[in-house]
Amino acid sequence: MKLPTIEPQSSPLQEGLGDPYLRLQLTDSVPIAIPMEAAREVLVVPVEQISPIPNMPDCLLGLLNQRSRVFWVVDLSIMLGYAGLTANTRQFNIVILQVGQIPLGLAVPSVQGVTRFSADIIQSPIGTVAPNIAPYLRGCLPEEREILLILDPDAIVFASELQRK
Repeated sequence: MKLPTIEPQSSPLQEGLGDPYLRLQLTDSVPIAIPMEAAREVLVVPVEQISPIPNMPDCLLGLLNQRSRVFWVVDLSIMLGYAGLTANTRQFNIVILQVGQIPLGLAVPSVQGVTRFSADIIQSPIGTVAPNIAPYLRGCLPEEREILLILDPDAIVFASELQRK
């Protein structure tokens, strides 16, 4: 099943609310956001459509062929040091990131929708999150009960563990 391409919608009431971000839930207590300028679309894909490739890092689920484009799919949870998607998953929520001409699929447990906030309220993640996650973040945004992690699409796409040799 394919969901429509994500296009941020703005109304005159929302224009002063800040930049659009795609909000995802990585675990029950870890929300993340991706700048909408890097998010191309969200797909719901059966597990069988992803072709696993042997001898690759654990976070790489495999390759996906979507509309004559082939790209890598990453389990974002594993890449950031959390438990991966469950083994009995029948389908994946995949966010297609694109940095320059390079697409990358991020398999995530849940897509929450679009949220808006100003980039100037984003705080440094140093000292707030685990050191292994900080290189993948633009920053974080403390909320009432949790900390929203703001992903850096460039850092995710060009991560050393994803570079094919």
